[in-house]
Amino acid sequence: MLVITRRVGEKLMIGDDISVVVLDVGGSQVRMGIRAPNNIDVYREEIYLKIWQKREEQADGL
Repeated sequence: MLVITRRVGEKLMIGDDISVVVLDVGGSQVRMGIRAPNNIDVYREEIYLKIWQKREEQADGL
């Protein structure tokens, strides 16, 4: 895992098309803004895991 330290307002780039900017840091939370092309899905991990689980259940039902 790559660990990067950023301050509010600073960005990091993922490839040429995805940027993540730190919007706010407060307590134990960090707010981030993410810019990505429309063909790239961006989810919080807990939402992604639910989507993945549902796909697995649908595949098992075939």
